[in-house]
Amino acid sequence: MNPAPRMALVGSPNSGKTTLFNALTGLRAKTGNYPGVTVERKLGSVSTPSGPVDLLDLPGTYSLLPISEDEAVAVTVLRGELEGEDRPDAALVVADATSLERSLPLLAEVIGTGVPACLVLTMVDELKARGGSVDLFRLQRELGVPVVGVVGHRGVGIDDLRALMADVKKWRQPAEPPPFDTEGRFAWADRALAASARRQPAESERTRRLDRVLLHPLAGPAIFLAFITIFFQAIFTWAAPAMEAMESAFDALADGLLASAGDSLPMHLLADGVVRGVGGVLVFLPQIVLLFTVIFFLEACGYMARAAFVIDRLMGWVGLEGRCFIALLSSYACAVPGILATRSIPSPRDRLATILVAPLTTCSARLPVYALLITAFVPARPVLGPFTLQGLTLMGLYFLGATSALLFAALFKRGLLRGASMPFYLELPPYRFPSFMAVGVQVWRRVKLFLRRAGTVILAASVILWFLLNFPRTAAPAGASANEARQSVIENSLAADLGHAMEPVFAPLGFDWRIDIGLIGSFAAREVMVATLAQVYAYSGEDDDTAGLGIILRRTDPATGKPPLDLPGALALLVFFVYALQCVSTLAVMRRETGGWKWPVFAFGYMFVAAWSLAFAVHEVAARWLQ
Repeated sequence: MNPAPRMALVGSPNSGKTTLFNALTGLRAKTGNYPGVTVERKLGSVSTPSGPVDLLDLPGTYSLLPISEDEAVAVTVLRGELEGEDRPDAALVVADATSLERSLPLLAEVIGTGVPACLVLTMVDELKARGGSVDLFRLQRELGVPVVGVVGHRGVGIDDLRALMADVKKWRQPAEPPPFDTEGRFAWADRALAASARRQPAESERTRRLDRVLLHPLAGPAIFLAFITIFFQAIFTWAAPAMEAMESAFDALADGLLASAGDSLPMHLLADGVVRGVGGVLVFLPQIVLLFTVIFFLEACGYMARAAFVIDRLMGWVGLEGRCFIALLSSYACAVPGILATRSIPSPRDRLATILVAPLTTCSARLPVYALLITAFVPARPVLGPFTLQGLTLMGLYFLGATSALLFAALFKRGLLRGASMPFYLELPPYRFPSFMAVGVQVWRRVKLFLRRAGTVILAASVILWFLLNFPRTAAPAGASANEARQSVIENSLAADLGHAMEPVFAPLGFDWRIDIGLIGSFAAREVMVATLAQVYAYSGEDDDTAGLGIILRRTDPATGKPPLDLPGALALLVFFVYALQCVSTLAVMRRETGGWKWPVFAFGYMFVAAWSLAFAVHEVAARWLQ
């Protein structure tokens, strides 16, 4: 049986390449890395009239003259020079129909590699709506390659493209390859467009009006800040009902298991270690869904590129450039893809500086910890109209992380990593109302990653912590209630020994041994902190075990006469989480991307020093002025 033909998808950023890939492959894509390098590889299967075709989505590139690692991979794959990766049988060159004069030179370069090529014009509906036009048949004749027009998110033209992909042998190719120097390629593109009766689309009136405000040097940053403020308030307000319902469901499930199956160790492992441990993290899923929905919506509608433009002046002061901002923006989902996104940064010094500060941006794994502590210790007091102190506190933590990342980057670029930045090119796409399906697919992928993390890393950590919290088994004091007996087991467990051993380090920050156990769990993944505390405080030492975790954290413990965590300690813990590099996955990716342990160890060290020092300062100030 002959293997399926393999085709490469080639195009610049914002050309509609990802939307087209999703439309052709659906959710049948597999991701991994190219052999021998760390650049992500995305491969999907496309059904065509003659059978399946493998479609390889190459990293976005403006030219085959690479200036970054991911662009270099795209070039070497097309030329068949990447060891372990077969040369594609054909290439689909994706071009935005509204900006063909900037896209056709890339087609000329792809044709020059000798790979059979066709041109796929995306956003042809927008071209028509803006008064532009192009004769596809004449353009096809002038270019000498097949041309197909599509609207990816609506499925328009997708069947025609599938039919074309069914038989590469019928593709026309130019008798002579187009010129390969830069001026010759652009001249070749201009001649082809002129001969195809192409009418330049008018600039979008909506885009012009919005950019006049959103790109204004004063109004632009102010609007961005106002939007972020509203967004973080919405995270608390809109997600709260769903979170409360999920929390009640998990508690009811755990209590039901214990009530129906008896007071046995295996059942406590299932109820406390699995249901309460993992469920304590899953309850924050509504906030994470809301976070990613807004981020992907803004990216799809074209605003994120404007945000990069607005921030570019600040990035220049820091010593970095716009590609670094895009990588840091990716880190708000998770530092791992943010660090991987630095492959598009051509300057090695800029790339390293971005890697070293990427973990300071507030990833989604911190959100469960922030939400727990803010809900427990910060009152939902109105501050200004609909804005509450809780929403502003969350925004302040995000702002603190972002500001710290820029300050440390400036420090590194002016000292340890001194060097000039390279020119930055960013295309601002017109504003478009995104497809809800496309945004939904992106959000679902992030949700799947979160659920997979909950089902693997968080589950494993919860089970391990349950064993540490329940062994060795000790006899309960005479006359003790069931909850008091469980508390006695925890206080004499291996986990308690570890927590007490850490107290000399963290006691000045207001953390007791139980919070220290949570810190241990958070190194597997930051959100495991919540799962750990859910197990540690599942039994409060009283007969009432129906109280939520936030209530238990601030309620007076009868054994000590004070709450497990007071307000200064909670504020210090929030600040500690802003700075500490508590993520094994991030350290592993740092090691892989920098080629050794030198820079991951440095990053862990400077962030821990910053975390401890600033948390101590916050604790001392809060203890003096807020008690």
